[in-house]
Amino acid sequence: MAETYQALQSSPRTSPTEILEVNGLKMYFPIRKGFLRRVIGHIRAVDGISFAIRTGETLSLVGESGCGKTTTGRCILRAYDPTAGEILYRRHDGQVVDLAQLDRAALRPYRREIRMIFQDPYSSLNPRMNVLDIVGESLRVNEGLRGRELEERVAQLLRQCGLRPEYMRRYPHAFSGGERQRIGIARALALNPRLVVCDEGVSALDVSVRAQILNLLQDLQEQFNLTYLFIAHDLSVVEYISDRVAVMYVGRLVELAATEELYLNPKHPYTEALLSSVPKPDPRLSSRGQGIVLEGEVADPSRPPSGCYFHPRCRYAQALCSQETPPLRDIGNGHYVACHFAEQLNLRGVPGERR
Repeated sequence: MAETYQALQSSPRTSPTEILEVNGLKMYFPIRKGFLRRVIGHIRAVDGISFAIRTGETLSLVGESGCGKTTTGRCILRAYDPTAGEILYRRHDGQVVDLAQLDRAALRPYRREIRMIFQDPYSSLNPRMNVLDIVGESLRVNEGLRGRELEERVAQLLRQCGLRPEYMRRYPHAFSGGERQRIGIARALALNPRLVVCDEGVSALDVSVRAQILNLLQDLQEQFNLTYLFIAHDLSVVEYISDRVAVMYVGRLVELAATEELYLNPKHPYTEALLSSVPKPDPRLSSRGQGIVLEGEVADPSRPPSGCYFHPRCRYAQALCSQETPPLRDIGNGHYVACHFAEQLNLRGVPGERR
């Protein structure tokens, strides 16, 4: 319990409007080799990122596959024990606790308040459990609900997520992909969480179903005052649901800004390249070949390049980029960017009429 009291604090760095603040978060996975499994290096999945999430907002974390988005979410949930950094969580009473310092027993109360919606709505559901057992498991364990009372609570959650209560005796294989994701959402909401990590929550769904789930997430956010960390790679989805967007590249944040600002006025070359790949609804625009093709491969997180990790693929790179690591700095109006030449570059965004 000593760790609990040491982690609990009133941090002046954390604004009362922020539910979560991440400072210098690192997650390194060891590379082992040989008969004795000696550590010969580390994969820097998350390499010193910092950001904050305001109460009631949706912050989206975007980037290519393997950039560390999901690892960041799992560190916040403490599914992984981070290598370094702070995960400052503001409780209902205004006090702040560093989740990174808590042991398993001390974390238990916070697992009710921070929940996760998984990417694959099928593999995340136990095929041997029916919907009543899946959604009601956390209610039985944490609130001691049984029998009729448990069924009524599960039925209410299913209605809120757009499912019929009579489905609670069915098993996951009997549902479509969108319905399975609704079951996953109901499970995440069972304990009335404050922060929900949506890990690619709609990427495995058809486009038409995607819109339904996004609308459901927004309705639930308004109804229950939820805060979302929305992890995704589809920038068209991100634009629809997000208040702010953070862009990751090889374990580091390269840009963070309000959604409209980021799409209209990107300041990092990597963000510009991502935005150029967003499909345009007008086929005349899509056929003009305006997408930016990045040269080379994504940097190896076990042996990242010196300086800016993006400089080997950046068409604007200069000598300084390979020598010094650019800090994530505010260039005005809450627009953060990690680029030495952000103010000098005139990058191409995506105007609203083209989106």
